[in-house]
Amino acid sequence: MSTTPSNPFGTAPQQDDTMNTTPPQNGSSGTNKDYARASFQNLEGSAANAGGLGNEFNLDVILDVAVTLSMEVGRARIPIRNLLQLNQGSVVELERAAGEPLDVYANGTLIAHGEVVVVNEKFGVRLTDVVSPAERIRKLK
Repeated sequence: MSTTPSNPFGTAPQQDDTMNTTPPQNGSSGTNKDYARASFQNLEGSAANAGGLGNEFNLDVILDVAVTLSMEVGRARIPIRNLLQLNQGSVVELERAAGEPLDVYANGTLIAHGEVVVVNEKFGVRLTDVVSPAERIRKLK
């Protein structure tokens, strides 16, 4: 019975492509390879420029990617003692004053400020100030 892992492509593994899972013996220099060599395609030229690294951007490839939007009303920093005493009806004072706009984040990045509204009996956010793309990029660095 063979202990070689099955190959889903139906080709025999080459000597350089197999992995040795047996550790070298004590005092041995480990002449067997413990890795497989990876090979990559050259990305210079057309592929790099088509992906938006040049002057043109093709946004079609990311338009259906889902992002998580979250709205932050405010924050509070309290000791664990006070946290453990919280129960139903407790009020936690936030650092943000009433009437201040809330922050709108996309995947953890601040993208806008807004105010709470009610639309069809559901909460919503009316954006009052959108952070410019240049400013968002600057904050990432």
